[in-house]
Amino acid sequence: MATAGEAASATGLHHVGMSVADLDAALAFWEPFLGVPARWRTVLDRPYLGRHVGYPGVTIRAAFIDLPGGNTLELLDYQVPDKEQIPDLTANPGNVHLCLTVADAATAWQKAVDCGARPIVPEGPVDIDGGPNAGARAAYLRVHDGITLEFFQPAPKREAAA
Repeated sequence: MATAGEAASATGLHHVGMSVADLDAALAFWEPFLGVPARWRTVLDRPYLGRHVGYPGVTIRAAFIDLPGGNTLELLDYQVPDKEQIPDLTANPGNVHLCLTVADAATAWQKAVDCGARPIVPEGPVDIDGGPNAGARAAYLRVHDGITLEFFQPAPKREAAA
C-alpha cells in the first residue's frame, strides 16, 4: 500500500478513451484522419465492466484505433438511456483534449477539417510567441461530440552557437 506523498508508479500511457454518441460517426472522423482502420471493434459487456465504470449491466459498443507513437484511442458508445451531450466549451471543468504532435500543423489542421472537424480559429494554426514552446505552432479543433483535438508542431531546432 502506498504511503501519503508517495508518487504513483505509472510507467506510461496505456490509452486515451472518449465517450461518443455514435460509434460509427466517431469512426467516420478518426479512420480517415489517422489513415488507419480501427484495429478492433467489439461489444463490451462482461460483468466486471459495469462495476468498473459504474453502470451495472452496461453494454458498450467500442472501437480501438492505433495512434501515432504506439498508443491507442478507445472510442466508447455506452448503450444507456438518457446520455447527455456536455457543452463543448474548452473552459468548462471536465473538458479534456487530445493533443497530437505533428510535423506540419497546417497540413494536419486541413486534413482534420476535410474529415469534418470544426476549427476554433478559422484561419488555422497559431504561432506560439512566448514561453518554453516559443516558435511552435498549435491549433484547436472540435471533432465529433464536441471533443477537442489539438495539434502541436514543435519549434524548429536551433543550431547551437560555436
